[in-house]
Amino acid sequence: MREKGKSENKDYNKLIVVSLIIVFVLIVVDLLIQNVPWSNIFQKEIVTKNKTDVTINDTGIAESVKKLYDATVIVEVSANGGSGWGSGVVYDTDDEYGYILTNNHVVENTNKITIVFTDENEVEGTLVGTDEISDIAVVKVPKANVLAVAEIGDSSKVGLGDTTFAIGTPISLTYRFTVTRGIISGQNRLVEMTSSSSNSYYGFYGSYTSESWYMNLIQTDAAVNSGNSGGPLANANGEVIGIINSKLSTSGYSSSSSSIESMGFAIPIEDALNIAKQIRSTGKVTRPLLGVSFSVRTSYYGRTTDDDTTGATIAQVNSGSSADKAGLKAGDVITKFGDYKITNYKYLKYYLYRYNVGDKVEVTYLRDGKEKTTTITLQES
Repeated sequence: MREKGKSENKDYNKLIVVSLIIVFVLIVVDLLIQNVPWSNIFQKEIVTKNKTDVTINDTGIAESVKKLYDATVIVEVSANGGSGWGSGVVYDTDDEYGYILTNNHVVENTNKITIVFTDENEVEGTLVGTDEISDIAVVKVPKANVLAVAEIGDSSKVGLGDTTFAIGTPISLTYRFTVTRGIISGQNRLVEMTSSSSNSYYGFYGSYTSESWYMNLIQTDAAVNSGNSGGPLANANGEVIGIINSKLSTSGYSSSSSSIESMGFAIPIEDALNIAKQIRSTGKVTRPLLGVSFSVRTSYYGRTTDDDTTGATIAQVNSGSSADKAGLKAGDVITKFGDYKITNYKYLKYYLYRYNVGDKVEVTYLRDGKEKTTTITLQES
């Protein structure tokens, strides 16, 4: 009986020890589970690099350029043994002819005009008419030669920063039908233009080395150069909003050698079409006439300016003219024309051309330092 009791005690002790060991192991395992990042021990670290296939398909304004491209032409001219060229755009057709807008200064005094299309075909063009003040000319060609007719836009609907592009043949015939892109940089710019002849125009008679006037133009930073003249300026939809006619250069603006870049100008298409309509209808443009000449002087850079900046000083009044009938005399200084303030004779000419023949306009002027008013009935030029 004693031996059996000892054996039972030994078994009981072993059971306790084993139980304690098991409890200890469980505690250790629990601690390990709670505090050891087992996922980092058994999981292999994987570095993933994303590979992206990028396909860039930026067509820009390519489709818009296609709309206008074949309506653009080269206007080659020759006169007195010399030759040159500008650009133009087919803007209309009738049953027989296609009509091309270009600049007066491209075709003036020319003996022959050759129109070159984008397919390299050439045809002799016929000058329908020109107008120096607006710098617009119309040339016609047989309709059968026309490749495309431009879509006309609305220059009043474009704003500063809107995309524009120009098509033309700048610098050399090697660069024919060059496309340049930019934005609208300025609107309603009054830019001074100078005549290539020594005569005055539309009643502003005088003996000056050159004659100047202002034009209301669209400013763009699309690159334009010699040869772009007469070509189209278009909006982002490929619709013509202007006819390129000029750019600023260093000469006359600065004595430094630095050049002026990206300062191009275009005639608003509405103005161009209005002039073209008159040219096609009557062969000329009718403007109102004052019948006076103005006192001007030549500035350092050769530009003609008023003797002062307080108005337009009359130098001579032609007998029987609109001004004569209204009582204006030499020495009078016109300071207001209708609703427009006048600071020099070029502004007066600009505002005069906004009226029609037969209009009655109130004029404010200074005579012997005293302000007076009169009403002018505008005659035809």
